[in-house]
Amino acid sequence: MNLQDVRKRIDEIDDEIAKLYVKRMELALDVAKDKTENGLPVENVEREKQIVSRVAATMPNELKLYAKQVFGTLFETSKAYQYGVMDCKSPIKDEIRAALANGVKPFPIQASVACQGIPGAYSCIAAEKMFEIPSISCFRNWDGVFSAVEKGFCEFGVLPVENSTVGSVIGVYDLMLKHKFCIVRGIKLRVKHYLLARKETELSGVKEIVSHDQALSQCAELIAKLGDVKITRCDNTAVAAKIVAESGRDDIACISSKECADIYGLKTLKAGVNDSNNNYTRFIVISKQLRVYEGANRISITANLAHEAGSLNRLLNRFSALGLNLTKLESRPIPDSPFEFNFYFDFDADVRDTRVQNLIAEIATKAENFSFLGAYEEL
Repeated sequence: MNLQDVRKRIDEIDDEIAKLYVKRMELALDVAKDKTENGLPVENVEREKQIVSRVAATMPNELKLYAKQVFGTLFETSKAYQYGVMDCKSPIKDEIRAALANGVKPFPIQASVACQGIPGAYSCIAAEKMFEIPSISCFRNWDGVFSAVEKGFCEFGVLPVENSTVGSVIGVYDLMLKHKFCIVRGIKLRVKHYLLARKETELSGVKEIVSHDQALSQCAELIAKLGDVKITRCDNTAVAAKIVAESGRDDIACISSKECADIYGLKTLKAGVNDSNNNYTRFIVISKQLRVYEGANRISITANLAHEAGSLNRLLNRFSALGLNLTKLESRPIPDSPFEFNFYFDFDADVRDTRVQNLIAEIATKAENFSFLGAYEEL
C-alpha cells in the first residue's frame, strides 16, 4: 500500500472516530443531566481508571501508554462539555454571582490608594495612571499595602507583580498567601530609569549608586560601565532619590524615575539607563471586596494542586478544552510542605460566562487550597 492509499485509509478511520466522538459526547450530556438531578460530581476517577484498564487490555503493549493519553484527553473534553451544561455549586461561584448581581460598573475615578515607597515611586506613578484623582498613602513595604487594604485604611492598593526584564516579583506573590484581597485592575507600565544626582555631581565623579534591587538588576550594563562603584540597596527607587537629595554629597547617585528628579530637586546624569528599552512592569490594583468593573477580561486564581503525577496537566487540559488562553503560570513553594507548590494562574476569560464560572467552581472543589484573586481589565 503506497503513502496515498495509507492516508486515504487514515482519513476514513478519522471520519469513523469523529462520528463515534459525537455519539459519545451526546451520551455525556445524558450523564451530566443524571448527575445534576442526583447531586453527583462530574469527575469519577475510578470510572476513568476502569475504562483505561479495559481498553488497554485489548491492545499491544507498545500502544497501551499512548491509549492512556488519548483516553485521558477524551475524559477531559467530556468533563468540560458536561460542566458547560451543569450548574456547579460552590461558595466562590456564589460570591462571583453576587458581585455581578451588584452591576458591572465603571472603574472609579477617585479613590484612596495605598502604595509602597514614597512619592515618585513607580507604584505611585502606576496609581496615577489608573486613577484620575488618587489620594495616595505611602507604606514602607508591600506587606503594608496589603494590610492597609485588608484593614480598610485604604480602598485600593497598587502592587508590582512582574517585570519584562527580571521576571516575577516573588515577594508580592509570597504575600498573596497571607492576605485576603481581590484584583480589580492591572496595568503594564513602561519603566524608564534615570541616573539622578545632586546639582553639583558629575557622572565621572560617581562613587556610589543607590536603588532598589529590581532597578539595579535592570541597569546592570550601566553599573558595569561605571567600574568600581559601591552599590547600596534600599526599599524603593524613590527612597533612593530622597537619600541622595539629603546626602549632601557630590559622589553619590541613584537609579530612579524621572518624576523623582522634580520631586527631590535632582538633576539627570543619564536618561534611559535600562539594559532594555522594552522594559515594562505589571502592576495590579487590589481591593478588600470582590468587585468586577467594566472591561474585565482577565482572571487570576491560585491553587494548591494534589501532589500526584498529572495533576497540573489535567488542569491545563481543562483550560485548553474551553479554549482559554493561559497568560501566566507561576509556582511558589509552600512553607513547611517540602516539594509541594502553590500555583498562580492568569488567563483571558469573561467571568460572566457560565462555563468559566463552572471551571472556577470545579478547581475550587478539587484544589487543596484555592483562592479566586479577581476578574479585571489590564490596561
